[in-house]
Amino acid sequence: MERHIAMDMVRVTEAAALAAGRWTGRGDKNSADQAATTAIRKQFHSMPIDGTVVIGEGEMDEAPMLFIGEQVGDRRGPKVDIAVDPLEGTETVASGLNNAISVIAAAPAGQLLHAPDMYMAKLAAGPKLAGQLSLDDPIETTLSKASAILNKPVSDITVSILDRERHQDIIAKLRTMGARIKLLSHGDVMGAIEAAMESEVDLYVGSGGAPEGVLASAALRCLGGEMQGRLLPAGPSDFERCLRMGILDPHKLLTMDDLVGTK
Repeated sequence: MERHIAMDMVRVTEAAALAAGRWTGRGDKNSADQAATTAIRKQFHSMPIDGTVVIGEGEMDEAPMLFIGEQVGDRRGPKVDIAVDPLEGTETVASGLNNAISVIAAAPAGQLLHAPDMYMAKLAAGPKLAGQLSLDDPIETTLSKASAILNKPVSDITVSILDRERHQDIIAKLRTMGARIKLLSHGDVMGAIEAAMESEVDLYVGSGGAPEGVLASAALRCLGGEMQGRLLPAGPSDFERCLRMGILDPHKLLTMDDLVGTK
């Protein structure tokens, strides 16, 4: 990605953050999200790219702006795929709390998975664990492998996971093994990214949004970390949606190369 385009992307997220910030603590998550979305759409208009939104605010009939397939930019620059979440953490902003973010991932056309809006099982790790773990392994095996590779006891390993009812079984197993757990109220993207940063978090596990999985994967690619995922279609309609979006095997284990290309 050309440096000036990357800097323009930073300015786009800055505009979204400033717009959403005006709604901090006002109890209106929808207005916060709308403000961020409007700011991003306005900033995109003059960018020197021929961009296509592949992950956005929904299908064309569901979202007035930043819908999947929308063309952004002045159409005179390089062809770019865009994944965007104008405001991850709408409830966080509405409640006046910290750690909401505006997120954009951009890559040459064809390099981002066109992820449908459904759940995805995820495993994220930093550079030391990249390529060493498997989402197919039981969580107990994953912890044991991480302990050996990082050369520290399981009791010193910190795993982040969304605090949701669907994760109670995983959380119970983590506690039985003695691992430390960071429960996240919100922040699926940042939770995964944190595993590859200089932080106390070693692993991110559990299920969350598939679009957020692609966004996090782009950041993890840049940080030398890894994301593995598997789509979790809730029924036949979700399965058909995957097929329409070009995902021929919705139950496939998705590697980094599947989620985010190498270019």
